[in-house]
Amino acid sequence: MAGTPHRSSATPLAAAYLLLVGYASLFPFEGWRWPPGQTLTTLALLPWPPWRDDFDLWSNLLGYAPLGLLLTIAARRSGWRAPAALALGVLAPAALSWAMELLQQFVPGRHPSLKDMAANAGGAAAGALMALALHAAGWIDRWHGVRERWFARDSAGALALLALWPLGLLFPTPVPLGLGQVGERLRELLAGALEGVPWAEPAFLLLAVPAAPALPLRPLAEALIVALGLLAPCLLAYAVVAPGWRRVAMAGGALALALGAMTLSTLLNFGPRHALAWIGPATLPGLGLGLVGALLLLPLPRRVIAGVALVALTGLVVGVAQAPDDPYFAQSLQAWEQGRFVRFHGLAQWVGWLWPYLAMAWLLGRLGARREGA
Repeated sequence: MAGTPHRSSATPLAAAYLLLVGYASLFPFEGWRWPPGQTLTTLALLPWPPWRDDFDLWSNLLGYAPLGLLLTIAARRSGWRAPAALALGVLAPAALSWAMELLQQFVPGRHPSLKDMAANAGGAAAGALMALALHAAGWIDRWHGVRERWFARDSAGALALLALWPLGLLFPTPVPLGLGQVGERLRELLAGALEGVPWAEPAFLLLAVPAAPALPLRPLAEALIVALGLLAPCLLAYAVVAPGWRRVAMAGGALALALGAMTLSTLLNFGPRHALAWIGPATLPGLGLGLVGALLLLPLPRRVIAGVALVALTGLVVGVAQAPDDPYFAQSLQAWEQGRFVRFHGLAQWVGWLWPYLAMAWLLGRLGARREGA
């Protein structure tokens, strides 16, 4: 029997995951060429390589399992019957995987294979079956009940952003919790796109000039960036949670996720002995300041909270844009871009770059709505 349609946070999460899988599959997006000696027919027939790499196998399985899970949950919450939802959760990722493997043949350094596609499809099938099992056991309905009690209507976008926030923190940041440092990379991309274009020469010359090195941040400035980095997700949660003890739980959860994600990121880059190296002289004061600010703003109504959140996010991206790259940041970034972290490079990088801007877009839409969310 079809389920009652609901707007699920799995839908925007699945859309975001689709885009990020595409980015990670085709990274680094340079040196594209027609595969030598290939025709359209041979391109479509992916090879089955003789080698075996356990890391490749498990990363392909696990990489597509969330996609199958999210697509199936989104379909079931939209009223699809179980067989149709299962078909979507398996066939859509399998088609995406085939397309990505096909396009990888045009990217030097990538090694597409039918084995990777089979692992991706298997992971998606496992995720889709898990989604149906969770739905049959009533866990999806229980989550929906919790969401109805805790969050306002039309909160799917905010919940998706809150779920993505710790993932963005896994990518190296110049300042703890300092998401949104995308300006320099955009400048490089625009300069590359305009190079050799006659009518765009003035703009190219302006963009081709590297930005002046940023001065080291003062401890107070760094503490403020850390505080805003913690305050931003708290306020985003407040925008869909009524005033009361639930907002206290949101603030505590944001702090716990921040500590866990930053520690895990540092552990992956520098090893367990240095897992807490991200905590500098200004970090703990910044976290304390952000938590105090979140607690002081507990009683404000949701629309006021949305406006304050926009101010906090703006301050965050402006502050992060002024932050210089320190040697530890450069070293950890190199590990992500050249080592095995490249498999997750696009996923975490784009979330870290774009999260503040997506949150601002959602908040602006919330403020522009005709009626206040319940």
